[in-house]
Amino acid sequence: MLYPIIVIVVLVIMFLAASIRILNEYERAVIFRLGRIIPTKGPGLIILIPVVDRMVRVDTRTITMDVPSQDVITRDNVSIKVNAVVYFRVVDSMNAIVEVENYLYATSQLAQTTLRSVCGQVELDEILASRDKVNIHIQEILDRSTDPWGIKVTHVEVKYIDLPQEMQRAMAKQAEAERERRAKVIHADGEFQASAKLKDAANVMAEQPVTLQLRYLQTLTEVATEKNSTILFPIPIDFLKYFMKDK
Repeated sequence: MLYPIIVIVVLVIMFLAASIRILNEYERAVIFRLGRIIPTKGPGLIILIPVVDRMVRVDTRTITMDVPSQDVITRDNVSIKVNAVVYFRVVDSMNAIVEVENYLYATSQLAQTTLRSVCGQVELDEILASRDKVNIHIQEILDRSTDPWGIKVTHVEVKYIDLPQEMQRAMAKQAEAERERRAKVIHADGEFQASAKLKDAANVMAEQPVTLQLRYLQTLTEVATEKNSTILFPIPIDFLKYFMKDK
């Protein structure tokens, strides 16, 4: 009598092991029953019918996918290498399994072709200066294309742009020339402002001749602070009349 009981217990344990599944909070189960799909289950404890049911686990967390470097020729005929990172997650587990064979591989391939297509439609300066716009454009195309698969692309970021050595040297020369141009403009603007101030000062001195004498005395004071052995100061005749008494 003991042997049949042991057999029954073993069969029950095997049945439970084959039929009971536990899914985490971020997992969903797509179940095929005799080849037909049934409503998605999970998270928590689910029970399958052995042999009849086949379960596919789907992770609904955000997936970070690195897009390999792609050779791109921009609209202004510059050859560059660009790579990116794509953030997406599964929002419809059933479509992710039924509508596409491998949604991870499909999303990766689509991201690579989209990256080449978008970067090839813009100029290099736009990629470097307006990277946010390029990111948003790629994200919109990927999100629209993967929507039938139950995939939601949340963010795309162009990570690295590899420029040829010739282009790097040309851009360095361009940046240096731009800095020199700005320096010359700033210097010319300073000269213009200084000349305007000198003109104002000259007008004041022309109206008040005594200010010229005060400026002369100030210059003498500044020169006297220098450690010179002999200093000759020309004194204008008009300056002496302030020290002469009227007769």
